[in-house]
Amino acid sequence: MTAGYRSAAGASAVRERYDTLLDRWPVPSARRTLGTRLGATFAVVSGPVDAPPVVALQGSGGTAAHWLPDIATLAGRLRVYAVDAPGEPGRTVGARPPLGSPAYAEWLDDVLDELELPRAAFLGTSLGGWWALDYALRRPERAGALALVNPSGIGRRRTAPLLKFAFYGLLGGWGRRRSLAMVAAGSPADPGWRAVGEFTLATFEHFKPRLEAIPVFPVERLRELVMPVQAHFGARDVLLDQRDAAAKLREALPDADVRLAEDAGHFLPGWAGAAAGFLAGKRS
Repeated sequence: MTAGYRSAAGASAVRERYDTLLDRWPVPSARRTLGTRLGATFAVVSGPVDAPPVVALQGSGGTAAHWLPDIATLAGRLRVYAVDAPGEPGRTVGARPPLGSPAYAEWLDDVLDELELPRAAFLGTSLGGWWALDYALRRPERAGALALVNPSGIGRRRTAPLLKFAFYGLLGGWGRRRSLAMVAAGSPADPGWRAVGEFTLATFEHFKPRLEAIPVFPVERLRELVMPVQAHFGARDVLLDQRDAAAKLREALPDADVRLAEDAGHFLPGWAGAAAGFLAGKRS
């Protein structure tokens, strides 16, 4: 369970802090370990048993704990399966297949099978949005709806901030805090988000994120999405050109619910209520 970490001690420190955050989960939940062809996959399950099922996928460097600020809103109307992705700093196997391969769709096949879900909606943020899009395009019969929050893979990736992050990475804790401040511009200021931000800082002290380029879906490919789609973008996102992404998705899917928040960055505020209502109305 140390793949992706700089040391075994660092992996242990991050997972100890992760478990502490999971103990603060604000709604009743169950923790599951699912068997998949990539290896063990960890999930936190919340919400009414008879509510519409939604698989929630966090982004690069994320874990199920990153849903903490919004899980009470989501689980009020949905059966939420918050899944740690492979190769990320959670309690799922550390395997990192290439992003363009079918491996992640096959992994999600196994996740749904283990959860006994023939079909589910998907909620994805950042790289989790890319995984959700990739799965919906490869398995349209199993993806009932998509709710995307600043997803990767639609808009252009901004390269200038990556150079700054590389420089800041040489400057220890101050550099990590500066990088997070750039990414968090326009983000919520409530205590839940502060706790997640502190966990993110602690994570990247020990964890090595993916450096692989994220494949971009062209408009022609996005037009193949047959399920209802809601997407939330922050115009101040320093990682992705989300104004471009919103325009591209509107062109591809004129009937999609596409929302662009002018004052928000990569960590969007205020999306959870709208996403919960949308997904609750698209029962899988």
